[in-house]
Amino acid sequence: MTAPALGAEPEAPAPELITNGDFSDGTTGWWWTEGNPGTVVDGRLCSEVPAGTTNPWDAIVGQNGLRLAAGESYTLRYTATSTVPLTIRANVQMATDPYTAELSAADRIDDTAEPVEHTFTAGADHGAAQLAFQIGGSKEAYTFCLDDVSLTGGTEPPPYEPDTGSPVRVNQVGYLTKAPKNGTVVTDATEPLAWELKDAEGAGVASGKTVPAGIDPTSRQNVHTFDFSKVRAVGEGYTVSVGEDTSEPFTIGDDLYGSLRSDALAYFYHNRSGIRIEADLVGAEYARPAGHVGVAPNQGDLDVPCQEGVCDYRLDVSGGWYDAGDHGKYVVNGGISVAQVMANFERTQHVDGADGEALGDGRLRVPERGNDVPDILDEARWQLDFLMKMQVPEGEELAGMAHHKIHDRAWTGLPLLPSEDPQPRELHPPTTAATLNLAASAAQCARLFKPYDADFAARCLKAAKTAWTAAEANPDVLADPLDGTGGGAYSDDEVADEFYWAAAELFVTTGEDTYRQALLDSELHGDTEAVFPRAGISWQSTAGLGGLSLATVPSKLTDGQLRSIRAMLVKAADGFAEDAANSAYGVPYAPEGNEYVWGSNSQVLNNMVVLATAHDLTGEARYRDAVLSGMEYLLGRNPLNQSYVTGYGERDSKNQHHRFWANQLDASLPNPPPGSVAGGPNVGIEDPVAQKHLQGCAPAMCYIDDIGSWATNEITINWNAPLAWVASYLDDLGDGTGGEDGGPGGAECRVSYTSHRWDGGFTTQVVLTNTGSAEVSPWELKWAFSDDQRVTHTWNARITQDGREVTARPVSWNTAVPPGGTVNFGFNGTAGSGAADPGAFTLGGRKCEAAPGR
Repeated sequence: MTAPALGAEPEAPAPELITNGDFSDGTTGWWWTEGNPGTVVDGRLCSEVPAGTTNPWDAIVGQNGLRLAAGESYTLRYTATSTVPLTIRANVQMATDPYTAELSAADRIDDTAEPVEHTFTAGADHGAAQLAFQIGGSKEAYTFCLDDVSLTGGTEPPPYEPDTGSPVRVNQVGYLTKAPKNGTVVTDATEPLAWELKDAEGAGVASGKTVPAGIDPTSRQNVHTFDFSKVRAVGEGYTVSVGEDTSEPFTIGDDLYGSLRSDALAYFYHNRSGIRIEADLVGAEYARPAGHVGVAPNQGDLDVPCQEGVCDYRLDVSGGWYDAGDHGKYVVNGGISVAQVMANFERTQHVDGADGEALGDGRLRVPERGNDVPDILDEARWQLDFLMKMQVPEGEELAGMAHHKIHDRAWTGLPLLPSEDPQPRELHPPTTAATLNLAASAAQCARLFKPYDADFAARCLKAAKTAWTAAEANPDVLADPLDGTGGGAYSDDEVADEFYWAAAELFVTTGEDTYRQALLDSELHGDTEAVFPRAGISWQSTAGLGGLSLATVPSKLTDGQLRSIRAMLVKAADGFAEDAANSAYGVPYAPEGNEYVWGSNSQVLNNMVVLATAHDLTGEARYRDAVLSGMEYLLGRNPLNQSYVTGYGERDSKNQHHRFWANQLDASLPNPPPGSVAGGPNVGIEDPVAQKHLQGCAPAMCYIDDIGSWATNEITINWNAPLAWVASYLDDLGDGTGGEDGGPGGAECRVSYTSHRWDGGFTTQVVLTNTGSAEVSPWELKWAFSDDQRVTHTWNARITQDGREVTARPVSWNTAVPPGGTVNFGFNGTAGSGAADPGAFTLGGRKCEAAPGR
């Protein structure tokens, strides 16, 4: 070896391309093929390969996302063992067809752990190559274990710079017709700039001057804002240009959020545990077997023991919703989630113009459709049943309390379908917070299910009262903040808010003075910031859920008590509206020191729920406007020009952290379905991907769309629940005016839809009435089937169908519909699985009133 010259700089080590090559972070970053699940055992990744694999590629363990440069030299090192001697192939290759390999080495592996090393030179550039250990090809079953994996070489990649696209930022979905319409532009200019709104053909529609807003502290960008609220022409493909820069395209219309409501609620069916997810409800790419039902390799949730030393009984805790990317189920996260799903429906019972039909039987993607229960309650029931199963049985110590969580003994693999999870499951200790989540959500259940299933409602009420009594007897049984192996700790050392929430829901449901007194005696009562914190309602701060129910659901509160609760809510909404007005991006979220937290987008959404409720109660437009500007932020009008909701907007997030929506790691798996909201900017940047790329980030720019960034890009049930609630509210706004009295706006059309059905088919007659003051020409009526009905033959209209979406257009003799005039048309079709008539229609982007069929 030649010594370096005196004074010479030592050669820098080659960059490491493998993430978590020593498996100290569990299986993060690694994937495997279906049939050979992997777990970390004694610091090694071990994969159980079944007997009878024929080819090496029949069983693979690998890692994706490797950057290689043509002409650069790389060295692969690893150690492996196999309980059955075999020859594996260690490939560094393209991650997609044709899987061209830069390295393909045949290595003999046995039960002796010997280091293996290969050096190669890349022949082409790769932005996302993969390391694939092909380990199949034996008649016998065996265990393959891997350790100390390293791939070094090349040069350090350039510093990460987020691709923010155009500096002109808008809501990439669109703006309601009569609602405010604002945008933001990032620029070095300090004087106003000219902006122009153009239609889809590029023709100018409106113009004006931007308003300089200075340096935005959340992004450290110099920004201007612009306002084109006066434009009310319905259309698609609008853009705004400032100088040579042009925004992403967007729509102006009234039917913008109906599909988002449906997609956001479908998230919960997608993440059900203990049931097969059916292709006819979610599409073939998202269908999957039931998870954790005791079918190998699962050990199942039907008979789960406690952690050692916690209890000596076993519980059936099947069902429920997987919390987030992992396969855990958490009562403190599940409680707020199901409460907000139910609150979405409960709002329709007490707010004039709120559309309960869109949540009704046969309208959502749930398998229980057709049972005369609103679909949204069917979805909630799946979670409520699980929550009640988590209650400690009678006769046991801490009877009536709820176990905090249930999940794998070690962290769940990534990617991994729930049905392929081989790990043992464990119940974790009961806690006061979990018990009060059960008390609150079960009490809400009792009043909402009573008209549909009195027995289930009675079961919910019994569980709620039992949980309340147990929590009062055990008021400070707290989750261990160190209990974070295999699942999140979800520790919370302050439960006064959970007591307030549970007391509120029990009082609203029962009217019993015991619960009223618990509210009045609470240290939180009357304290706006304590009930509705400026940073937002969350699983750690749940008092606001009780405050919302008290303010909106009829109860035995005195008039004075009701006025007091509503005054708190309105005061909180005033603060959120002020935050939105002061933000260059219109976001109703201003945490102290601009410290955007884990799941900041859910905090934004929960503030929007409070604002929307204030608008429902008062009709004041500024609350509505702050909700709308909050949605602008979430859908693209933000420092990163990023729509944080999958499937919505031109630049939507696609690689959220999830165990089985993991296309970034395994091309055979899908990306998350439409309607899944990413956690969003988080100054904590706790995960390795965020720490690698986001050091020094401005608060609202601490986000990366990478599956490995669980601190910024996770998706969870308690973030999607307020998204669905807000989407429902916005869809109910219609044209965005909120009506003359501040309630949901009135329709300018009416549709009568009458079907005659027989086995396998149906005939439908539609009558469209123009109830507005202007002629509609040409007309275009849209609706969506709730199942797989197909239009086969039409008359008096041209009808096209794309999946469940249907559009009817005129024929030559009925192009125009005058004020007060009607159009009659019809069609035949094949019946679907649910065969429910649609209840929501839009005419040229405006919602129509659905009249009873004749």
